[in-house]
Amino acid sequence: MCGIVGYIGKRDVAPLLLEGLARLEYRGYDSAGVVITSPKASGLKMVKAKGRVRDLEARIPKRFTGTTGIAHTRWATHGAPSDENAHPHLDPENKVAVVHNGIVDNAAELRAKLEADGVVFASETDTEVLTHLIARSQAESLEEKVREALKVVEGTYGIAVMHADFNDRIVVARNGSPVVLGIGEKEMFVASDVAALVAHTRQVVTLDDGEMATLKADDFRTYTTSGTRTTATPETVEWEVASYDMGGHDTYMHKEISEQADAVDRVLRGRIDEKFSTVHLGGLNLDAREARGIRRVKILGCGTSYHAGMIGASLIEGLARIPADSEPASEFRYRNPVVDPDTLYIAVSQSGETYDVLAAVQELKRKGARVLGVVNVVGSAIAREADGGVYVHAGPEVCVVSTKCFTNTVVAFALLALHLGRIRDLSVADGKRIIEGLRKLPEQISEILTLEDEIKKLADEYAEAKSMMFIGRVRGYPVALEASLKLKEISYIHAEAYPASELKHGPLALIEPAMPTVAIVPNDSLLEKNRAAMEEIKARSGKILAVAHQEQEKADHTIVVPKNEDELDPILMGIPLQLFAYHTALALGRDIDKPRNLAKSVTVE
Repeated sequence: MCGIVGYIGKRDVAPLLLEGLARLEYRGYDSAGVVITSPKASGLKMVKAKGRVRDLEARIPKRFTGTTGIAHTRWATHGAPSDENAHPHLDPENKVAVVHNGIVDNAAELRAKLEADGVVFASETDTEVLTHLIARSQAESLEEKVREALKVVEGTYGIAVMHADFNDRIVVARNGSPVVLGIGEKEMFVASDVAALVAHTRQVVTLDDGEMATLKADDFRTYTTSGTRTTATPETVEWEVASYDMGGHDTYMHKEISEQADAVDRVLRGRIDEKFSTVHLGGLNLDAREARGIRRVKILGCGTSYHAGMIGASLIEGLARIPADSEPASEFRYRNPVVDPDTLYIAVSQSGETYDVLAAVQELKRKGARVLGVVNVVGSAIAREADGGVYVHAGPEVCVVSTKCFTNTVVAFALLALHLGRIRDLSVADGKRIIEGLRKLPEQISEILTLEDEIKKLADEYAEAKSMMFIGRVRGYPVALEASLKLKEISYIHAEAYPASELKHGPLALIEPAMPTVAIVPNDSLLEKNRAAMEEIKARSGKILAVAHQEQEKADHTIVVPKNEDELDPILMGIPLQLFAYHTALALGRDIDKPRNLAKSVTVE
């Protein structure tokens, strides 16, 4: 959520900033703004607007030139979406400009003190507090002014600061919200996401929490908030600008659904060990002796990552025979959990920057736990904080809702479960069986995607529903949860998911002809149990859409998917329901890539 872009160099800055903001639109926002200057300018020039980046662009005057600037897309926390609350924020003398991702937890207290000193606020935001603190500092350098302000601020932030009296630099700082520097030829960039940078440079430096940086056109330096210099070595970003294009699709979501066969092939590539019927996961930093000492696995994620973790826990229990469960990271650290030295903790996040997950990782590390990360973004905060982990190699995911990253994350868990299982008691024969199943996945995913026209017709029929229920048993239940989440995220149809076995314990009261049910019905040992649940629904005149390996007599409609190994079936059964959610939202005219009230990278609590 929110996006920061900054540039200092010799090029005309406004078009660069607007281009960068456009590449960050997927993160979710409700207003945007830009402020610029140049070495010869006498002050700062700012334009901001409620709405989309195109609304901001329409307001920018023809003579709006400069060579240094910062820009922002805001997702409202303190104060409703409005022109006044949009970033950047300036002080009354128009000398200091600040853009900020995150939340200032003690903003009310600081605001009250500043107002008592006669400061008049122009917005309702927490960020404006930072602007006034920096402007009122008597320190001689911009770096020291920012440092003094940050000393009294509590909360999370990724900030970029400009000052009319120091127009040869941009000062940035990070605590809990990503800040990435882009290193160019006699020009420097800053952003909250590499998506805004890759069109201009692939050399980046990611700041750590508690770190600041000063950017000048031909140089940069990094240091801690206490002033100690740090060493920053640029890394090369794998993703190219073409990875962020729509590639001929109408939406990013459709593009990303269609990329899943290739994405799964990528996460498997180079990791399968045929000789020993296992996999190579070199980034785990977990030797065989340590792996055998694991007594429990706890998986932490939010939203889609939490659901992927549920399937991952099932895979780890089934293949490695280690007790495992998945829990929302947002709840974990608030229940004062017992941190067991024999438990392996796994943090799951597409961006690697999800604040709730990162905070849980930091709490676990503080208590001495071993933490692995399952993330998509190399060099992200969780990847750096964890003791080791697995990259899921899904490629950039631009749509707010996750599809290909969810699928690749579950495949990554299958690899991890196989790895742990073969170290422990999983037989060679079972190892080969799972490897054969993994190798089939890309082709089977492609086969499912050919069903799109059929699924679209079903979505058009079910789009009239005001509410839907999703059910599944054991391995099918997390699939139902994720499918339910996808539907409500982008179609805004109310949806709930239950274990099929729980129907008779309450949810059956909701069943009626106007309340369709989507049933996950794999051809496994629970097939007859799932059919019995459908019987209960039909006896109450409920309408059923089944996702199954064969036509289901009790269902009104069945989407038939190819069969894999029982353990891997959830990977395939979720994909047609991604398409179902997509086409339902399309039928209802929703903004699929940018659903209301949601953001891609949730970097606030």
